[in-house]
Amino acid sequence: MWKRLLVVSAVSAAMSSMAMAAPLTVGFSQVGSESGWRAAETSVAKEEAAKRGITLKIADGQQKQENQIKAIRSYISQRVDYIVFSPIVEDGWETVLQEAKEADIPVIVMDRNVSCDPSLYTAWVGSDFTEEGRNAARWLEEDLKGKKFDQKETVHIVVLRGTSNASATLGRTKGFAEIAKTHPNWEILDSDDADFTTAKGREVMEKYLQKYKDIDVVVSQNDDMTFGAIEAIRAAGKTTGTGGDITLISFDGTRSALEKVKSGVINVDIECNPLQGTYIQEIINRLGDGEPVDKINYVEEKVYTQKNVLSVLGDRVY
Repeated sequence: MWKRLLVVSAVSAAMSSMAMAAPLTVGFSQVGSESGWRAAETSVAKEEAAKRGITLKIADGQQKQENQIKAIRSYISQRVDYIVFSPIVEDGWETVLQEAKEADIPVIVMDRNVSCDPSLYTAWVGSDFTEEGRNAARWLEEDLKGKKFDQKETVHIVVLRGTSNASATLGRTKGFAEIAKTHPNWEILDSDDADFTTAKGREVMEKYLQKYKDIDVVVSQNDDMTFGAIEAIRAAGKTTGTGGDITLISFDGTRSALEKVKSGVINVDIECNPLQGTYIQEIINRLGDGEPVDKINYVEEKVYTQKNVLSVLGDRVY
C-alpha cells in the first residue's frame, strides 16, 4: 500500500515538474524586413529563444499595421504565453491589445512605442529615439566648432526621415530639432519621409540635390536610407564624409555603415541597438518567477566616429 502511494506520488511529482518545465510559446509580430538592422533584431530574437528552448512564432508584418493586428489576434487564439511586437506606427493598437489583456496574455512592446493606455501592455524595451536625435545634433555642434559655419554663415541641412508616424522617426526628428532651434544659423531646408529603405533614400536625396544647390549636412535617420543617399550624392558628382562636400549623419550603427565611418564616407553614426532579445528574455524570466518588471527598459547605445569605431567594428554581429 505504501509503495503504491509512493509510486503515485512520484509520478504526480514528475508530471508536475514536466508541466512546470513545459516550453514557453512566444508570438512575435515584426514590422518587416526593410533593413539590415531589422533583420538583426529578428535574428537575435530567434537566437535567444533557441538558447532557452522557447517556441518562437514569427509573423512578418510587411510594413502594414493590419498584418500585425491580424498576427496578434492569431497569437491570442493560439493561447501563446507571451506576445512581443514591434509596432510599425504608434496609433491604432487599443482594440487588439485590449483583447490580449482580456485573454490574460502579457504583451511586451519592442523597439518602437505605442500610443495607448499603458495598462494594455506589460513592458516596453527599446531605444530612446529622442535622445538619439539629440546625440546627432550634439555631435554636429562639436563638429562645427572652429569652422566657418560656427560663426555667422548658414548651415544648410536636409533630413531623410523614416516611416511616417513611426517612433524612431518621431523621436529622432524631435530630438534633433530641439537642439537645432538653439542655433539661428542652422537652416533645415527640407525634411521628407524615405521609409527607412535604400531605394527611397536615394529617391528623396536625388530630389533634394535637384532642388537645393548648397547642402552642407544630411541627417539620415537610418543606415539603409544613408546608403541610398550616398548613391545619389555620388551620382551628382559630390562627396560625403571627412573632407567631403557634404557632412553625413546616420543612425543605427550596422556593420556595413560603420565600415563607411571607418573609411570616412559617413561622418558619424548614432547607434540604435537591435540586440533586444536578451532584455526581453530577462523580462519573461522575471514575469515567470512572479517578480515585478520595469515598464520602460532602454537599451545601451553609443555614438561612433572614426575616433572610436575600431573599438566595436571587429565584434559587430549585424
